[in-house]
Amino acid sequence: MRSLYTLVELGMALAVLALAQTPVAGQQAAEIQREIIDSQERLEAVRQERSRLQRDLSSLEGRVRDASSELTNVERLVSASRSVVAEIDLQVDAVGGEYQSTSRSLLVTRERLLTATAVLNRRLRDIYKRGTLHSVRVMLGAGSFSGILTRYRYLRLIASYDRTLVRRVRELETDLVQENASLQSSMVSLDRLRQSRLSEVAALRSVEATHRRALDVYHAQEETATDRLEQLELDESRINLIITDLETRRVEIERTAARGVAPSTFTTAEAGALNWPVEGDLIYQFGTEVRPNGISLPWRGIGIRAAIGTPVRAVEAGTVELAGPMEGYGLSVILSHGGGFYTLYLYLEEIDVAQGREVVAGQVMGTVGGADTPEGPHLEFQVRSSASGLPRAEDPLRWLRAQGR
Repeated sequence: MRSLYTLVELGMALAVLALAQTPVAGQQAAEIQREIIDSQERLEAVRQERSRLQRDLSSLEGRVRDASSELTNVERLVSASRSVVAEIDLQVDAVGGEYQSTSRSLLVTRERLLTATAVLNRRLRDIYKRGTLHSVRVMLGAGSFSGILTRYRYLRLIASYDRTLVRRVRELETDLVQENASLQSSMVSLDRLRQSRLSEVAALRSVEATHRRALDVYHAQEETATDRLEQLELDESRINLIITDLETRRVEIERTAARGVAPSTFTTAEAGALNWPVEGDLIYQFGTEVRPNGISLPWRGIGIRAAIGTPVRAVEAGTVELAGPMEGYGLSVILSHGGGFYTLYLYLEEIDVAQGREVVAGQVMGTVGGADTPEGPHLEFQVRSSASGLPRAEDPLRWLRAQGR
């Protein structure tokens, strides 16, 4: 993209050429002095903006450091909280396993209790049905006294075993129920703790996202400020060169002013009648073009598409004031036509004329270039006029014949 001060330098060069052709040396000097003052004011404005940007950039760097530090702290907290959640998940799995194991044991114990109770109940029903004398008959059925004692002990042992079994199974059931309740309570507590930690992680993630967005904004602002600072430093250097160039050319203007005003080869009668410097389609026209993305491009001439190497011709007779590289435009030719009129032929591949030479209308001065521009191979053609003061760009289509005529 063309630099603003590349165009300023071009304007200054044409201003010097125009003032060198004015009849009054005092007026020439005054014009140059005004340009010097304007350039110095621009230089001061650039320096002030550069100083402000340096302060802003220093402040942004501090914000970036703070935001980066806060983001690092939040990331550590998020990592710690996630580790706690992972540990809680392990505990939940362990407690859940114990709960399932206890629940299975409780089912088995209840089945045993039901079985033991059923056995005891059957014996009690059997004793009730047969009567209390049945046990006596069982004991007396023994063949001896020792047999009677043995059967008595067996009967007492069976009754005691049944009662003990039922009691122990019931105690085990009670213990298992209590353990199950305790495990269930632990699982509820762990789940609450887990949900609390997850909420904490979500909140930290939100804070982290906020810091990241802020950091992105700071980085973008920092990049913009850095780019602008580099541009301002370049602008400051170029304006200094412009001021130096104006100062050194003041004497030259005063020497050449005595020559008087050269007659112009451009006349109003030729408006709309000049031949094109090269045949081709227009790819941009004089004025400001607003692209779909909202970017405005100020065109100070017209772009004519043509193949690399196509001859470029002078639209009118004139003197070659520049034949060589011009920053932002590559190889270029500037013709002075007298009376403050100039034509510019930009983005050339080759140049076939030299500075100071006279050319005639239609003479080949070079060939089309511009292959490395965004528009591709083309010629940019400009018309500048200083008839009413400093050189200003005019619409070239006002001077060129309509295509097809």
